[in-house]
Amino acid sequence: MVASTLDTTDPHAPLVQLDAIGVDFGAERVLRDISLHVERGETLAIIGESGCGKTVLLKTIIALLRPTRGTVLFDGKDLTRLSERELTLEQIRFGFLFQQAALFDSMTVAQNISFSLRQHTSKSNREIDEIVLARLAEVGLSEDVVLKKPAELSGGMRKRVGLARALAMEPEIILYDEPTTGLDPIMSDVINELILGTRQKHPVTSIVVTHDMRTARKVAGRIVMLYPLPRLDQEEPQILYDGPPEQIDDAPDRRVRQFVRGEAGQRLMEMRQRNGR
Repeated sequence: MVASTLDTTDPHAPLVQLDAIGVDFGAERVLRDISLHVERGETLAIIGESGCGKTVLLKTIIALLRPTRGTVLFDGKDLTRLSERELTLEQIRFGFLFQQAALFDSMTVAQNISFSLRQHTSKSNREIDEIVLARLAEVGLSEDVVLKKPAELSGGMRKRVGLARALAMEPEIILYDEPTTGLDPIMSDVINELILGTRQKHPVTSIVVTHDMRTARKVAGRIVMLYPLPRLDQEEPQILYDGPPEQIDDAPDRRVRQFVRGEAGQRLMEMRQRNGR
């Protein structure tokens, strides 16, 4: 069991450490006995098919969801034991790019990006405006968009505004939930390049949830693959792979190789057996 007294001043200690995490929604178990760590400055990709618990894991890391079992340590602090006020102070250190960007529809681009700055800092309007423009430039958008509403933007632009908002508070860690979903191949690669550029410009740790192997291979130094619990035996671990991108094609577990190659044969057989065909 990981102690909650982990030395927060140790630069070699993991920034995020999960110990035997389990998450249930009523009678449905989504995550079981997940233990992993994320080093400072690392870019980790979490992959797996729909329903395997990728987004649930991401929301558990930032404490948007409380685990049913286990411990979540962030920089040595046990997030499951913090008060709401203490937790809010830790969550400010995170940036989160939601799957559909999750911008506030009634707010302009500038208001969306500056929201946390106005909520959690005492910066002047001028300082905030400068930060908004700097973050927009960083994601390749001009000041022409500051007064636009999210509905006036393309999908790729909304993603980039979401990333600008995630960067506004200069977070220590950024969580990306399916950052390229719904985008064409060119815009997907733009987002991938922005993720890489963010890591180069800022001393940031990144966790990227994705089912897109192009994204995982391009941005991550390490890949973790989850598998849906209903399709596992009781004694099988839910993490089927944890290693570098260059070794995943030759992973020992055939289910990992099938996912990476996009081979549906085994899954089709399982579906037919379940349906009695």
